Amino acid sequence: MTELNRPSPLLIVGLGNPGRQYRANRHNVGFMVVEALAASLGTSFRRMQAKALVTEARLEGVRLILAKPQTYMNNAGQSVGSLARFFRLPAEQILVIYDDLDLPPGALRLRPAGGTGGHRGMGSIVEHLGLEDFPRLRFGIGRPPGAMDPADFVLQDFSRGEQDLAAAAVDRAVECVRTFALEGIQAAMTRFNAAGE
Repeated sequence: MTELNRPSPLLIVGLGNPGRQYRANRHNVGFMVVEALAASLGTSFRRMQAKALVTEARLEGVRLILAKPQTYMNNAGQSVGSLARFFRLPAEQILVIYDDLDLPPGALRLRPAGGTGGHRGMGSIVEHLGLEDFPRLRFGIGRPPGAMDPADFVLQDFSRGEQDLAAAAVDRAVECVRTFALEGIQAAMTRFNAAGE
């Protein structure tokens, strides 16, 4: 598609927690995806805006605003709501990427809308946007083993055995976002929702 029939700009938000100690946590896959996307587009996160690290790039004429909220996960909506208002974006031009316990490790699920699934970062975004109807890319991290508390599980780094799978899923997620930007959500859902199972 040409830039004439793709909405622009698009706000691509990766969820995670700021700080070196959280960098490789399962909860930070959203950050990992937008960082990999930024690197593939020759940019990096140097600007702070609306309590987020932000960078901008063009993908075949489509303007992308990439953001990593620095509020900590549970308050991510403060940042996303402010950015959406600043750039005057309708909900369909906002894509949020986040970890999901209910998907198998490495599985991707892109949807145009939906609930929060108990994810507090998504709950904060829904609260601050005042709606649930915005695209989201769920990145499967699987369930915690045994009786482990999910809150502890998501704040652990990927195990050595999971690292290759996670890295490959990050690469697929980047391609999913690129397809979403260039071809639309239906094309991206068709191509990527079955991957990783």
